Amino acid sequence: MKTENKWALLGGGSAIGICNGLLGGGGGMLAVPLLRAAGKPQRKAHATAIAVILPASAVSGTVYLLHGLCPLPLLAPVALGVAAGGYFGAKLLASLPARLVSVAFGLLMLLAGARMLF
Repeated sequence: MKTENKWALLGGGSAIGICNGLLGGGGGMLAVPLLRAAGKPQRKAHATAIAVILPASAVSGTVYLLHGLCPLPLLAPVALGVAAGGYFGAKLLASLPARLVSVAFGLLMLLAGARMLF
């Protein structure tokens, strides 16, 4: 990988981490287009986005917990559901056509954006 690509990915990754920490999520939605622009295929971009968000979420989650921003009674059931859904979603990703994944991702981004605005 070229040095300028590494710096671009580091800068983009930092911006994604800031968004994830500040907004409590959304980093993956930014990471996928960054990775696609870096030439990664659709499935690898999605899988890598999830993998890189894990450390950012762990750090942000720890800060949220330390500052009392995360209600502990919600943590266990939601985390278990997210973990189970993540497992099945990751297994499903390998079997879906890349174009379907891309369209579904785009629609999810549009719906999430519309929900936030209205």
